[in-house]
Amino acid sequence: MSSNEFGPVPGSAIFHGVAGKKAIVMAANIRIGLVAEGIFQAAKDTDSTVFMELARSESDLSGGYTGMTPKIFSEKMAVAAKNTGFGTWGLHADHISIKKGDTAEVASTKELIDAQIAAGYTSFAIDASHLFNFNGKNVREELEDNIRITTDIAQHIRAKMGKKEFGLEVEVGEIGRKDTEGLVLTRPEEAVEYISALNENGVFPHVLAIANGSTHGHTYDADGNVVEQLSINIPRTKEIAEALRKHKLSVGIAQHGITGTPRDLIAKYFPKGDIIKGNVGTFWQDVVFDTFKVYEPALFKEIEDWTLETYRPKNAGKKDRQIFDGNCKQAIKQFYKEIYAVGEETQAAVRARAYAESLVFFKAFNSYGTGAAVRKLL
Repeated sequence: MSSNEFGPVPGSAIFHGVAGKKAIVMAANIRIGLVAEGIFQAAKDTDSTVFMELARSESDLSGGYTGMTPKIFSEKMAVAAKNTGFGTWGLHADHISIKKGDTAEVASTKELIDAQIAAGYTSFAIDASHLFNFNGKNVREELEDNIRITTDIAQHIRAKMGKKEFGLEVEVGEIGRKDTEGLVLTRPEEAVEYISALNENGVFPHVLAIANGSTHGHTYDADGNVVEQLSINIPRTKEIAEALRKHKLSVGIAQHGITGTPRDLIAKYFPKGDIIKGNVGTFWQDVVFDTFKVYEPALFKEIEDWTLETYRPKNAGKKDRQIFDGNCKQAIKQFYKEIYAVGEETQAAVRARAYAESLVFFKAFNSYGTGAAVRKLL
């Protein structure tokens, strides 16, 4: 291998490596970099390929709410990979969201992507799912803006990456969007029309994120308590995967919103092979803050107080637990220096917890041994 033997590999190699296998690649949103070495060590010990990722809201040119620009995030992940001696991972730009689709937003999106490419990102998720025409006369008209913007952004990535291979994820159906009847699910015909149109435009995504019942973060009951549940609509997910195969559209499904889903239910019910990428984000943030409660109680109290004081007025009627869980991510940037200055004992505890939890995720995803399949393509 090259001198960059522990650097990120092309996302395309990861997606092609797991294609046809009953396995899901974990994509970990590392909002706090302290968990990275634990995840990498577990990946190495089980030979599980993995994506490390942050969304646009989490990491942009000003640091997002994690305080990490693409360059800082890339550097932290590279150090963690080198420290553990693990080199079968991808650096993924999660949820590059475009919500308006106007000239200014598209230009700023391309500027962000340029910075991600310069920082060594090897995979990208274009999320123009918010651009939905409710007055469209047919599926193509409903998705027209999403198709147009996704094509434009994808072509920009291709041009900037040059001859380098990369992974590409796109999204149809806004994750967590609700109407008067509840969560709005992606229909099979939407997925087929969307991917077909992108292919017609010369854009060939590896994975498709769909709205299939999941939401980002935790789910709560009426009393503000976290509810563990299998929220995704398994039959609809299978229907979409089958429809894509029927139309000979070579694309897997990216499952978002996994935090809060018990791992035994993931192992038992998730349609592995249909779903080939699984995002786990809020979970890793919880690992850090739960560890801080014991190892750094004073710091945790500061973080908790700041979060509640800042966001309680904006969340009338909600329990403190729900307010904290839903908004503590905003404290990461606020307490960036303090979080990364914790002692080695605390860092070791975070690494150990991240390691153990990763083993369980990798087992539930059936991803043990997927690293070897990816390395054959490098």
